[in-house]
Amino acid sequence: MPSAIPTAVSAPGKVLVAGGYLVLDREYEALVFGLSARINVVARTIKTSPGVQLSEIVVDSPQFLEAQWRYGYHLAPEDGGIKVTQLHSGENVDANPFVEVTLSYALSYIAGTAFRRSSHAFDPAQFTILADNDYYSQPHSMTGTEKNPTRFAKFPSTLRGANKTGLGSSAALVTSLTAALLTHYLPQSAFDIATSEGKRKLHNLAQAAHCAAQGKVGSGFDVAAAVYGSCRYRRFSPGVLKGIPETGAPGFAPALTQLIDGTAWDTEIVKDGVSVPPGLALRMCDVDCGSQTVGMVKKVLQWRESNPTESKKLWDELQSRNVKLGTLLSAGKLDQIRPAVADIRELIRAMGTQSDVPIEPESQTSLLDALTEVEGVYNGVVPGAGGYDAVVLLMNNDDATEKRIKDFVAKWSKDKGEQVRLLDVKGEMEGARKENIKEFEGWI
Repeated sequence: MPSAIPTAVSAPGKVLVAGGYLVLDREYEALVFGLSARINVVARTIKTSPGVQLSEIVVDSPQFLEAQWRYGYHLAPEDGGIKVTQLHSGENVDANPFVEVTLSYALSYIAGTAFRRSSHAFDPAQFTILADNDYYSQPHSMTGTEKNPTRFAKFPSTLRGANKTGLGSSAALVTSLTAALLTHYLPQSAFDIATSEGKRKLHNLAQAAHCAAQGKVGSGFDVAAAVYGSCRYRRFSPGVLKGIPETGAPGFAPALTQLIDGTAWDTEIVKDGVSVPPGLALRMCDVDCGSQTVGMVKKVLQWRESNPTESKKLWDELQSRNVKLGTLLSAGKLDQIRPAVADIRELIRAMGTQSDVPIEPESQTSLLDALTEVEGVYNGVVPGAGGYDAVVLLMNNDDATEKRIKDFVAKWSKDKGEQVRLLDVKGEMEGARKENIKEFEGWI
């Protein structure tokens, strides 16, 4: 039986502080931090009149215009699992592949568990997605000094038209929606998000669904952070996901169950020794100028293939410096953070120069160097694959430092004609979790 009372779960965003590009190769590991900005999903049963049967699952995102997706579902033949179909009611509703694929994967897995094998019907339910404000650029607060008074802002656009800030919204969405479906439709004895076994199942299922929705096998660090929070991460072998049929195709359901419950995953996720020293915070600045990450990654990998000896030497040294930074952070050696980050940035710029990719572009170098001179800032990096759209800072966690930075970016934005703002989001250790339903009063 599904949960009779509404339930809420959440998953955090991510920032890849060290290990951009290296994370694509299993030889190397990355230092990834979860963030306080979360994507929340509230699940509740849709009540129907006596005698009325409804085979429908509704997913909505009420912060955006035209953001409700209604799905029917059916059991596909030849062990094809649960196939979902978007229902159109005459409105202009965009497809949402991340929602649709996640539903197919999660419902197919649930239907294959011992608790559900006698019935492939699912009680009608509604899943409401609520994203913390920092996932999207908000024009009203571009000065960097204004704060939205509500936790969940209403945006005057469709979801497709919103400007993302690059915190990993798709991975957090897939993870939180997967967790909400498992929590709603399975008994706690079969899935408990608070246990290590529950997190393992959630990780495997969310990774598989996220890769299928993207149409490619990524490194998976964003889903790992959404499930486990801040961690050292070594990717899974891409071959783990080979041989999984399309949703609805013959054999999809048993192949998925074997993938989720089996031992094929060789991901390494370590939480021990990953932390920010007391009194410090990991903070992000949104630079409103997005990068084409896919093109950048392709170009760096082409450089690596063309220069195997030179690139291996650089990557090995960069890995060594990344590990050193993680060790210094967990040991709380504040006086050594600035030079350690400077050493990493030096090699990031070298990789950018050699591959002709703007990983730390000159404009970002200028911004980071200037921010490092602000009292209370230790240093900063261009996170992930780099580019023009964000910087992450290690800084004192106090109001005075925050005010100095906000004043600085407001002046910088005005002088340089750029739009830079300090986001409210901070680095956070915890991954996916249950939430108190009272947090979402007024939205459900």
